[in-house]
Amino acid sequence: MTAVSDTTPLRLALFTDTFAPQVNGVARTLARLVDAVQERGGAVRVFTVADEDDPATGPGPVDLIERFPGRRFWAYPQLRLAWPARRDVRRQLEEFQPTIVHAATEFGIGLAGRAMARDLHVPFVTSYHTSFTAYAEHYGLGMLAEPGWHYLRWFHNSGLRTYCPTQAIIRELDAHGFVECREWSRGVDPERFSPRYRSNELRSRLQADDDTLVVSYIGRLGVEKGLDVVLDCMRQLHASCPERVRFLIVGDGPYEDAVRASAPAGSLITGRLDGQALSEAFASSDVLLFPSTTDTFGNVLLEAMASGTPVIGADVGPTREQLAPDRGWLVTPGDARAFTDTVLHLLAHPSARVTARGNALAFAASKRWDVIWDALIDDYRLLQRPWAAREESTTPSQSSRRSRADSATISR
Repeated sequence: MTAVSDTTPLRLALFTDTFAPQVNGVARTLARLVDAVQERGGAVRVFTVADEDDPATGPGPVDLIERFPGRRFWAYPQLRLAWPARRDVRRQLEEFQPTIVHAATEFGIGLAGRAMARDLHVPFVTSYHTSFTAYAEHYGLGMLAEPGWHYLRWFHNSGLRTYCPTQAIIRELDAHGFVECREWSRGVDPERFSPRYRSNELRSRLQADDDTLVVSYIGRLGVEKGLDVVLDCMRQLHASCPERVRFLIVGDGPYEDAVRASAPAGSLITGRLDGQALSEAFASSDVLLFPSTTDTFGNVLLEAMASGTPVIGADVGPTREQLAPDRGWLVTPGDARAFTDTVLHLLAHPSARVTARGNALAFAASKRWDVIWDALIDDYRLLQRPWAAREESTTPSQSSRRSRADSATISR
């Protein structure tokens, strides 16, 4: 596709099955994307699922948010899927006149975006945020993993790009026959996450002094996040050195009741936190546990590091990219004893925490959102097509691109 001038106004149609006011890493990232495009003079229209409690709720000054009624996904009840009528989506796209369509999820809303982008000859891109096949394993649906890869490959290879949060995910998708993958990393807001938010009041609530290690888990309380490993680790630490460790658990989700029932005595379980309270939770911790093997990035890793809190994480590709070398500690996935032994090592060797803290802060400082958004939006501009040119016939390069995508889908 021929690149258009940087002066061509960017008009992004964003299709996603999760968006604010939902609280998860994907929804938060996409809300930031909307802000970034608008700050750079572009326009955005978001197509998403209606919130269960308030279908009209939406963030900030978006040109328009189209919300469609959805139903809970039987295999993952926290996800709501909608199947909007094509005529409605087509009418709204013709009114908005996008120069590029981005599908951030692969199901109901994302499928509508894919179909309409192809029908209207608007450049189409996707992003890969969630390892659904890994989630399937956690929820006892492992038999769906291989069919899941076939479907995901078909969906993503129909676009001009698949944006991935890490190089580890790009390598994984490449191995499964995906084409045209590009890195779209994540950043962290240094005004929101910083060591200056360390709170003596919060540490007093935990009965933690300077010789006490506050061990935290901050994130969604879902079984796929490795909460069983966190709880086992915390119970082992409580049994071996109850006077030297305290436990802080922040978040909500379907596993919350189990967490409250199984956490060691004296644990502070706050539920969901926002704003300054969340900033204080990160900065008042001494080490964060991140046992997830399903996250494609893990936004809390950067938020913890920017807060001066080193991380102990499961040794899997996306986490390894953020923590290695010497910005945290990597341990065997699923091994609660390995997490426990690492915490005990940090109790015995405080200097190790100091070194990791400095390295983590330096790495987080390098992950500036403005650089990340500039790179993504520059790529949008390379791919976008003015609305008036949408009826042009497909160029040879596009034909070749689609043929390669179809071949990859068929042959694997």
